[in-house]
Amino acid sequence: MSRASSGTSAYGPRLPAARAAAGRHAHLLPLLAVVALLLVPPGRGPDAGGGTLADAASGLLVLWCLVRVARARVRPLTRLAAVVVGLPVVGLCAAAVTAHDPAAALPGLVRHLQVFVLVPAAVVLTLRDRRDLVAVAWALIGLALVQGGVGVVQYATGTGASYRGEDVRAVGTFGPTDVMGMATVVAYGIVAAVGLALGAPARSRARVAALGCAALLAVPLVLSFSRGAWIATLLVCAAQLVATGPRRALRAALAAGALAVVLVGGLGVGSAMVQERVASITRVTAAPDRSVTDRYTMWAAAAGMWRDRPLTGVGLKGFPAHRDSHASLALSSGSDTAGAGMGFRRQPLLSPHNMYLLVLGEQGLLGLLALGGGWLALLLCGCRRLPAALRTGREADCALVALGLLGWQLVDFLYADIGGPSTVLTAVVLGVSAWWALAPRDAGGGAGAARTGAAGGGPEAVSGALSGFGARSRFGGGPATAPGTAPPGGRP
Repeated sequence: MSRASSGTSAYGPRLPAARAAAGRHAHLLPLLAVVALLLVPPGRGPDAGGGTLADAASGLLVLWCLVRVARARVRPLTRLAAVVVGLPVVGLCAAAVTAHDPAAALPGLVRHLQVFVLVPAAVVLTLRDRRDLVAVAWALIGLALVQGGVGVVQYATGTGASYRGEDVRAVGTFGPTDVMGMATVVAYGIVAAVGLALGAPARSRARVAALGCAALLAVPLVLSFSRGAWIATLLVCAAQLVATGPRRALRAALAAGALAVVLVGGLGVGSAMVQERVASITRVTAAPDRSVTDRYTMWAAAAGMWRDRPLTGVGLKGFPAHRDSHASLALSSGSDTAGAGMGFRRQPLLSPHNMYLLVLGEQGLLGLLALGGGWLALLLCGCRRLPAALRTGREADCALVALGLLGWQLVDFLYADIGGPSTVLTAVVLGVSAWWALAPRDAGGGAGAARTGAAGGGPEAVSGALSGFGARSRFGGGPATAPGTAPPGGRP
């Protein structure tokens, strides 16, 4: 058979195959746009609003999914998924209605619905199968590499955020007002890369590439000087390794130790400052610095708000208004920010830097049970599917990435909360974790049993039924066809 008759050419693969590959991932474009637009620097003026292009893209993603659901005419989520994803609405609405100033609480309600309900649900409806989740994981890694690269340049050239009188703190494009932004993005990239590497076949190019990306991202993570991100990343990567075998975990620990010696001891990557920052972790109770003292004081203030209104809290966005009446005199007036293209500013302390205490103070016990209960359900459901995925190897990378990202976020919430341009990425991560935990699996353990119709199906039924308004997938709702045959009235 000639080359022309076989449909190939000397210049590359067949054009129909390339078009099919592009069409297979076309439904991911709205989701990938949310990730990519986080590369755009946010407004840095003193009067800049809180919304970003990535937030706008997340709104378009939600609208796109609503249109697809309406066109598909199927139940978009299983009962379990609907309960888990929609559970935070109870606490959020109760906290907004019972707030002292409901009008002021309305922006907080919209933001919380975006981050914890709408965008995660849209991600669940967008993802179809393992390839989609892997594509999103590589998008997170790509974002982390770019932001981390900017951060390394900031450290090397002295153009980063101010840290101990020097403009050396790596913050990426997020600026000094969101010093946790780059650290969060880079940590997501490391966790995703480690998960992909551990789930890939031995000696495969995918494993080598993922391990290389994880090693590169370790540098900007160190230069972020974020103690919380260090702790969460180490704990989650260790858990990923232990899940795949203690022998592998030991080898990886030795390799990580050698890498740390080379980076800090050999190359001197922020050696003095990094060593001082690491040592400060052990002094958070004996000799805490100003940032730790402020954090403890705000934690106590959030707990005091909860004791005043234990069921529904003081209301969304109510922490700043009630902070001074519950905080001790140990609380400073704010934190100093400078560098990375901005002058000196006094940044007010508007949250307790602990998501669980923030929810408890503003939404009360009802909100914490609703929001935290949903996260716990995602963790338990995801962990139930982990052994089968590791045993069969079919979706091991998906399991390690999704559970790793969720675990990192839950640990990070112990010393951080939502806020800043990178918050929309938290919503994407929660959606990825929800897809792994809640999307139905077929008998063989793969994602997406082919079910559709008015009576139900899962998130993948909607995604497959009208992906691109008509394209079929392995999750699609059309009649089953044998391999190599065309469905009635269509092309193969």
